[in-house]
Amino acid sequence: MHELLADDEEVRRAIRERWGEDAVGDRSRIADIVFADRAELDWLERLLHPRTRALADAWLAGVDAPIAVVEIPLLFETGGEERFDKVVVITAPRELRAARRLLHDSREARLLPDAEKVAKADFAYVNDGSLEDLDAFVAGVVETLSSS
Repeated sequence: MHELLADDEEVRRAIRERWGEDAVGDRSRIADIVFADRAELDWLERLLHPRTRALADAWLAGVDAPIAVVEIPLLFETGGEERFDKVVVITAPRELRAARRLLHDSREARLLPDAEKVAKADFAYVNDGSLEDLDAFVAGVVETLSSS
């Protein structure tokens, strides 16, 4: 989204026409608008999701490596998991997300519960430990993928 808001003139024009000049490039203002009105969020997602998918696909097409990673916050919610060979889900307890300021109730209400995401994933990790623990998990995933 960041790249599209900064560089995609069609996205910037559409936002300008819908919400005014002061919304263009102002992610905080856009968040205030879309998370207060589901219809506005739906409009923004229809605008951005095809473009973000195209950007990810273009990037992946240019990758010359045995393993590539793409971060997609709404992967399962948009049915995008079918595009990938393997899916890794990293979750954290609600209290920890709140402490890290990653918890936004109005935003999380529309997401699949963590348990559903974990059940659909090929690899899952609860990120409630140290950075070294997370690094060890990632190294294990890379090792497993490299040997398959």
